[in-house]
Order: sequence, then C-alpha cells, then structure tokens
Amino acid sequence: MSSVKIEVRDLDMMYGTRVIQKNLNFTVNAGDVFVIMGGSGCGKSTLLRHMIGLIEPARGDVYYDGRSFWDAEPSGRAAQLRRLGVLYQSGALWSSMTLAENVALPLGEYTDLAAAEIRDVVALKLALVGLAGFEDFYPAEISGGMRKRAALARAMALDPDVLFFDEPSAGLDPISSRLLDDLIHELRDSLGATIIVVTHELPSIFAIGTNSVFLDAETKTMIAGGDPKTLLRECRDPKVHRFLTRGEEN
Repeated sequence: MSSVKIEVRDLDMMYGTRVIQKNLNFTVNAGDVFVIMGGSGCGKSTLLRHMIGLIEPARGDVYYDGRSFWDAEPSGRAAQLRRLGVLYQSGALWSSMTLAENVALPLGEYTDLAAAEIRDVVALKLALVGLAGFEDFYPAEISGGMRKRAALARAMALDPDVLFFDEPSAGLDPISSRLLDDLIHELRDSLGATIIVVTHELPSIFAIGTNSVFLDAETKTMIAGGDPKTLLRECRDPKVHRFLTRGEEN
C-alpha cells in the first residue's frame, strides 16, 4: 500500500508582490517518480526550491513523513535536508575536483566515515551510475551525460530517501536522455527512493512518471495531477491536453 512521503499544503509562492503559484495542494507517495510539469515560466523549478528548503513559502508548508519542514527548528530542517539528494540542471560539479572528490564531499562533511570507507562508498555510487573506473577524471574530461550521472552519484552519496531532479535531460542528446531516464527508473527500483523530477520533456514524462502535478502560468495554480499517462487519456482540460500532446491529436 502506498504511503504519503511528501505533502504540500496550501502553498503560495511569491517573489516580492509577484505571485508565482498559489493554493498548491498535492501528495507524493513513497516510491513515486513524481513529475512537476507545465509550460515555461510556470514556476516548476521554483516549486522544487521551496520543497528543498532554498525558498520559504509566502504561505503554506511542506511535510515530510507527516512532519512540517518550515515549522521545524533549524536542527530539524538540517536533519531533513540530509535525507534529500538534489541533481541540479547544470550538474553543479566542482570543476577543480575529480569525480571521486565531488562524490566524497558530502560524505566528508556529514559522516564520521574513515577515508578508506569513503573511498569504498564513492566507488559504489559511481558504479551504480555506470562510472566505475572514472574516479580520477575531472568534469571537463567527460561528456555531458556522464557529468549528469556523476552529479547523480553525488546526490546519492548520503543514501537519501528522496531524490530531486531539476531538468535532468537539459543539454543532453536523445540517446543520453533516454539512458538517464532508464537509470532513474533503475535507481528507484533498486534503492526504493522517492523521486521528484522537474521536466517539460514528454518522452521522459511518459517513460518514468508515475504521478504528477501540472502548474498553469495563466491561473497561477495547479490544474491537474496524477499519472501522466492517465492524464493523457482522461484529462479534459485543454491546456493539459495541449501540453501532453504538444498540440497533436493522438
């Protein structure tokens, strides 16, 4: 039976007096690959930043396993953040560090593992994303798809309960994008993590998404939610239908 991992309640997002989105209410079940989708400028990445603690809501809250994030003490927020992994759109690897050093960074910062143990964990995480043997390479020495996978290995370093992906396919060719989608599915199945993905790429949405929320830039709120494939078949909202078909009738 599915259990609620994350709940967004009555969330309003604003920059100053400008409303980005309002009245957001949705749940993410444990084990979901949850897609935040919508047209350009609707606030997808902004919502992700609210969920990972980078931006405080104008109103509302985010609950992890039934516990409020924004009402928690700073120590409680910090503990929750260590249970999250984030893959940023750019990858955000440190260019002056090898792949192994990048992945080791959070392990050295947040664990008491010995250096040899950290090396073992780093080797395992890089192997999980298909980068065994690339420990001593620098980001500039590998392809864009490999950099995304290395950043994913770093996001998994602390064995997070929840992984966030901000436009993971951005800048990748179709083959690399498909391989990354396959990897996301494999990691969800093997690690049991809950995954939240910000994307507008239809192939990815239908390939990996099990649940979703659709943000509308015009009304500044969510107008649909659920399995993307079910929304494609059953949602009658013209904006959602147009987005999911790119304006082409099936």
